[in-house]
Amino acid sequence: MVFSSLLFLFMYLPIVLILYYVCPRRWRNLLLFIVNLVFYGWGEPVFVTLMIFSTIVDYTCGYFINKYRETNKKRAKGFLIASVCINLSLLGFFKYAGFLTNTLNYLPFLNIPALKIPLPIGISFYTFQTMSYSIDVYRGDAPVQKNIITFGTYVSLFPQLIAGPIVRYKDVAYQLDHRRETLDQFTKGVCLFCVGLGKKVLIANQMGALWDSMREIGEMGWLGSWVGIIAYTFQIYFDFSGYSDMACGLGNMFGFEFLKNFNYPYISKSITEFWRRWHISLGTWFREYVYIPLGGNRKGVPRQMLNLLIVWFLTGFWHGADFNFIFWGLYFGLLLVLEKFVLKKWLDKAPAVIQHIYALFFIILGWVMFYFSDLGEMGSFFTSMFSFGGAAITPDAGALTLSYLPMLLVAGLASTPLLAKLYKKVENTKAASVLQALFCCVVLGIATALLVSQSYNPFLYFRF
Repeated sequence: MVFSSLLFLFMYLPIVLILYYVCPRRWRNLLLFIVNLVFYGWGEPVFVTLMIFSTIVDYTCGYFINKYRETNKKRAKGFLIASVCINLSLLGFFKYAGFLTNTLNYLPFLNIPALKIPLPIGISFYTFQTMSYSIDVYRGDAPVQKNIITFGTYVSLFPQLIAGPIVRYKDVAYQLDHRRETLDQFTKGVCLFCVGLGKKVLIANQMGALWDSMREIGEMGWLGSWVGIIAYTFQIYFDFSGYSDMACGLGNMFGFEFLKNFNYPYISKSITEFWRRWHISLGTWFREYVYIPLGGNRKGVPRQMLNLLIVWFLTGFWHGADFNFIFWGLYFGLLLVLEKFVLKKWLDKAPAVIQHIYALFFIILGWVMFYFSDLGEMGSFFTSMFSFGGAAITPDAGALTLSYLPMLLVAGLASTPLLAKLYKKVENTKAASVLQALFCCVVLGIATALLVSQSYNPFLYFRF
């Protein structure tokens, strides 16, 4: 079940909201836990048991970590290690075992049977969340959760279960037991959900259709190749940020406040700034639980460079079990190292427009690596992008570009904070509530019409 489906919009969500608000407050976490499992099990009921197992493991480890944290540090650390190892083992088996066997089969003396293990939806996200609980309790950054139903609600919370944002336990520990739902917060959640729905259905799906159509043409010309990958650049942003907005909006409807996951990343002037604005929850997780424990920037320049590359290797590998994701992660890791130690002085002196062009150029090249799992296809597409001696754009690619040009312009405008700044000017006026209601009705109406008539509706990050 996806947020941008008619089933979710007009059946699951209304029923859950009604049940939630008629339910006595003391039973709301139990209700959420049950509806979370229904949501997750809708498409893959067999993997509900895996998530429940992870919940029990981390609840138990967290209990004993807290019990021994002050009196027996060694034993507490043992339970922390157990939690991390079990979680990573589950993630490794389901996500990376097939990749490992395929890689080993490149050796001439090995012929391991191929493993076809289905990937549980959202396992990369909820694994990081459950590990954050054990680590936060061990560090003393968050209190232990003594109610297993409440902890299960945190692990399985359906708004952000499938594709984030990754919610660290310490960020919602208080909210789990003490949240207070208000009409203002609920209204804010509805508006934010509609913003995300609009991003996904009105923009991301259209950009995805353009990108798919361009690839079906085959020969695009170098300009056509750039148009195609720019469409994918917009698609992945509006798809993922749209999901995150919907998740945060749903959280608001149930009384939660999740941290912002995107902050207009395509207005960045450097790769460093881009990664402070893109998938913020993942960057924060790796910084707090990997980069800083490795030593961060406290152990000299060579060690800092190594730490950055380790983090970005893991970031790429977290996204997918394939070589292109590893290359993609290391590509950005190298760019970040170069910016920090070589390019920073030059970038700071360059005109703002040059900084923007520089950042967007390397971001777009990164999305080529991210998209193509076949390294041969990736190389061919890079060649097409820079084959300036040939035709700029083929007739079919040109016709497609013209037909989608208005949507490309809309996507470009919507990826900047301009519209948000315009709304800020009227936010505190009497017209604001009318504009909010009108916006939500228009977006929901258009999105519903499009969902009825189109089948193209995947969330790209579901596969991670």
